[in-house]
Amino acid sequence: MTDLDQLTQSLARNLKRWRGERGFTLDQLAARAGVSRGMIIQIEQARTNPSVGTTVKLADALGVSITTLLDYEQGSPVRLVPADQTVRLWSTEAGSSTTLLVGTDARGPLELCSWRLVPGEGSRSDPHPEGTVELLHVTAGTLTLVVADIPYEMSAGTSATFEAHHPHAYRNEGTEPVELTMAVSVPPVR
Repeated sequence: MTDLDQLTQSLARNLKRWRGERGFTLDQLAARAGVSRGMIIQIEQARTNPSVGTTVKLADALGVSITTLLDYEQGSPVRLVPADQTVRLWSTEAGSSTTLLVGTDARGPLELCSWRLVPGEGSRSDPHPEGTVELLHVTAGTLTLVVADIPYEMSAGTSATFEAHHPHAYRNEGTEPVELTMAVSVPPVR
């Protein structure tokens, strides 16, 4: 079984499990996530490998981290994630990327990501559920953080936190790569 097959099977199993634990019907989850009922069926039957955006929408709707939806190794109270087992969320041919380093669902999902943006590139994010908070720390370059259409310049060494239920984006408008670490805390589903 390939890594992609294993990931597809884990997502199918975990999506079914969490949808059942939350007591959501297919239609309820589809409405909460803004994802079609047919797509959820295909994911739960391991017949498709959804986009990162779809996976994030489903995780947010269920109130779990995407790590939880993709995780195929559960059980130990300590979970080590070697570098070769981190999850690349997106990347471009030019070299920009986001990597999910680790996540947890203690008191709501909490995720830690490592970002790299090459000059001229960026990433836009749809608003997250109310109560979601993001923390950023820029380690190299200058990041332009845009929250609710207001840009904020963040040079290396700068940290920020913001309520992520607003539309937001991350851009590298400089001449050197931007590297940053981001933590995202999503409130539990009620």
